[in-house]
Amino acid sequence: MKGSSSRWAFSLGFLVGACSIYFFLRQVWFERSYPVLTEAQEKATVAGESPTNWKKEGAALISLLHPHHADEDSRVADLLYQKVRILCWVMTGPYNLQSRARHVKATWSRHCNVVVFMSSEEDPDFPTVGLGTKEGRDQLYWKTIRAFHYVYEHHVNEADWFLKADDDTFVVVDNLRWILSNHTPEEPVYFGRRFKPYTKQGYMSGGAGYVLSKEALRRFVEGFRTKVCTHTTPVEDLAMGQCLEKMGVLAGDSRDTLHRETFNPFVPEHHLTFKFPKSFWYWSYCYYPIVEGPQCCSDLAVSFHYVEAELMYTLEYFTYHLRAYGYRPRYQPPLSRHLSLRPVTHTAVTPGIKGVQEVTDGRSHPTSASFVSGNQTKVKTVSERGGEDDVNSGVTENRTAAT
Repeated sequence: MKGSSSRWAFSLGFLVGACSIYFFLRQVWFERSYPVLTEAQEKATVAGESPTNWKKEGAALISLLHPHHADEDSRVADLLYQKVRILCWVMTGPYNLQSRARHVKATWSRHCNVVVFMSSEEDPDFPTVGLGTKEGRDQLYWKTIRAFHYVYEHHVNEADWFLKADDDTFVVVDNLRWILSNHTPEEPVYFGRRFKPYTKQGYMSGGAGYVLSKEALRRFVEGFRTKVCTHTTPVEDLAMGQCLEKMGVLAGDSRDTLHRETFNPFVPEHHLTFKFPKSFWYWSYCYYPIVEGPQCCSDLAVSFHYVEAELMYTLEYFTYHLRAYGYRPRYQPPLSRHLSLRPVTHTAVTPGIKGVQEVTDGRSHPTSASFVSGNQTKVKTVSERGGEDDVNSGVTENRTAAT
């Protein structure tokens, strides 16, 4: 009997050891493979995409150019990039810089106007801001408090909206700009995946990310200056929601015009294919009705959480590369009426020539405007006589609600 138990223990130990070695070697392989992938991506960028230019300013990375593919019609995205400026700060830690944060840096964060990586320790090479906290879940709200204060003190005039995301969150920043374009940074409002317990107006899920207007950020900082807000709990997203509610910041509705969610707290696979048990906490937390399956998420989804490094590149490919031939987007909601459709720097209007021309790399392209009625879209060239007024006349106002 004793010999049988020993053999069983040995077999179990061998199995656990083999599995541990497998996962360790797999991680090592992944870490060594991605520098090659990054080099390949850089070559592809030179060949088919406008290069991403970063200016390092202290611990912040300032984007000088909105990344997109050459010969792709990105006029609306470029316009929103200029007019809806987003600072993205990413919560990370010293041990996650290589396994997580660098993949955020190589993928979705390139589409932010400003990026700041927040850690407990400063790393001037990456770079990261050292917040002077410890690591661990009980430190999340301290890191959030200090990160938002840092952003307010150093970068408040470089952006209109301020996004907090984890280093395992994937964000489609261009889709976020559409939501925010329906609001102004002077509104005291914030957006994310809205949960409902413990606060009157609800609060935003931390994992899915949330974004504050400039006025909401100002009020958050003011709340701590006046001691209306304090560090009451390490539960970061709940504490954030409680403070913002006290300071009169509204919890906005980030769903699209068809009432589909845009901020998602799990990976796409879970939202699309899983059946969550009715006893699962998710059912009692979500502010709006949960839809499972393909209608779970907006065509203009903003974020997914628990995204591993490999999936970051997959989602970046699905978002900015993969297209079905011969189709126009079935869901293409209009821009807000208050937005001027004349780009700030990348287009020029030439008198006497029909249409607006975009100047990119020395080439001019006629500008088209999308006229939207419901979900049906037709493309019409902006004429000399109508110009911008023609474009705006075809756009119906669409504002995501702030309730």
